Amino acid sequence: MADRHLEPDTPELRARWGNFAWTEANAAQAKVVVARYPEGRQRSAVMPLLDLAQRQVGAETNTQGWLPIPVMEYVASYLDMPIIRVVEVATFYTMYNLVPVGRYHVQVCGTTPCMLRGSDDLISACHKRGMKAGHISDDGLWSFTEVECMGNCSSAPMVQINDDNYEDLTTERLDKILDALARGETPKAGTQEPGRHTVEPANALSNLHAMVGDNHDYRGEW
Repeated sequence: MADRHLEPDTPELRARWGNFAWTEANAAQAKVVVARYPEGRQRSAVMPLLDLAQRQVGAETNTQGWLPIPVMEYVASYLDMPIIRVVEVATFYTMYNLVPVGRYHVQVCGTTPCMLRGSDDLISACHKRGMKAGHISDDGLWSFTEVECMGNCSSAPMVQINDDNYEDLTTERLDKILDALARGETPKAGTQEPGRHTVEPANALSNLHAMVGDNHDYRGEW
């Protein structure tokens, strides 16, 4: 499970992020986000605004982004809510990074379906590249986290890297993806199984054969 802790609030952190403010584009986007909520419910925008803030930090640091305490304070002030409420949200959801991360945040699912399909080998492949939990690789490229189920059990094992999921992985397929990212390329996201497009059966259908050609209604036959 991912270790969740806040980056210490140091003078150096304050010097770097204490004057955080929306960029012009993000200021406009923040207004759009807040306007989605009824009057008096603007604090409900905290989750999308934290995501927006994390992405802005990522754009400034050439990483996936993270949430320094001063940045969370800015979001709290923007929404006129106590900082502790913002911290509660940020620490609960693992989509928010609480400490600095590398350019590519590699999150490997280790829950039972992925484990049975080889996630331990994927974790080993990451370790061979110098990735380890709680650290950024020496070249600044990689951060690594082992996470719980991310909902792609039908195409296990899977890895999430920044905003993209990569599924039906083997160590060889993962290595190719990581090599491509290191070269600055954009590898194909989703299933890596040739001929498979989503999570349809990897081989021929074993039942519901009439569904091959059209949306057959089986209800009268059951």
